[in-house]
Amino acid sequence: MQDIPLIEPTPEIKNRRCKMMAYAIKIVLSYGSLIIAALLWYKYDLFFAAAGLLISFVVLGIIRSKLRNSVIPRVQQEYQYSDMAIAEWYVAKRLCLHYDEIDL
Repeated sequence: MQDIPLIEPTPEIKNRRCKMMAYAIKIVLSYGSLIIAALLWYKYDLFFAAAGLLISFVVLGIIRSKLRNSVIPRVQQEYQYSDMAIAEWYVAKRLCLHYDEIDL
């Protein structure tokens, strides 16, 4: 069995603002479905919450895969990545390109 070559390691984010963005994206990816279901249950009914949970699970899965495929190099996309690793890749490659030089 051949190993997949690791071209780039998961980027390390040094800036405090960028770390906060990565944690926010991680929370949305990890717990977004539960938050949406809890809000729907509180506002409407248990059946709306169950439907919202299923729909948000599918939608957040699509968003998670789009984020992963847009920033992680093609050769490394076959690895398993956690939500925090996907968020760190996305923030480092798209949102905080030049913020690591100075800490705001």
